[in-house]
Amino acid sequence: MVGKVHNIHPQPVDPAHTRYFPAGTITIGVEYRDVDAAGFLATYRDEPDALRQVEQKVSQGDFFDEGVSLHVVDAADGHEYLRFDCFAGDPHYHYIHKTAPGEEHVNNVVAFDATACGDMVMWAIERIRTRLPEMLTEAGGGHLVATLDVARIEVTAGQVLALAEEAVRNERKEQL
Repeated sequence: MVGKVHNIHPQPVDPAHTRYFPAGTITIGVEYRDVDAAGFLATYRDEPDALRQVEQKVSQGDFFDEGVSLHVVDAADGHEYLRFDCFAGDPHYHYIHKTAPGEEHVNNVVAFDATACGDMVMWAIERIRTRLPEMLTEAGGGHLVATLDVARIEVTAGQVLALAEEAVRNERKEQL
């Protein structure tokens, strides 16, 4: 598996600040996120193992970031397989494996190298356009690949890009 594997789920999507774009068997969400220690601690307060991991990370220093997140979810069941956190300070992306209740979460977090790859929003859109089958397969969503509608994803990717760029320019989530 690529990246650093965490056995906790990523911080949940904030539905009030996420706009979804249907694209056939997948849906792509755009969210402007303000991430801070208090939010993470509140998210995992009822999960002792996860809370310990988050507390350890928070204790290592200032824990705040913000930026656009792109969520690639299964349109049928809502499971998020891919997340692109296009943050100002710590840009990264996730492969989020689907696990059965009671099983340990598998959340691969991969650091993004802006020096080598440029703007992460543009990079993420390009990955959605050109590498989605491979990335879904890596995240355990290979069953979606045969039914992907490439033409619809291309149109949706353009809509997602426009909204993501607007959110970055305005640095706010209220417009979503």
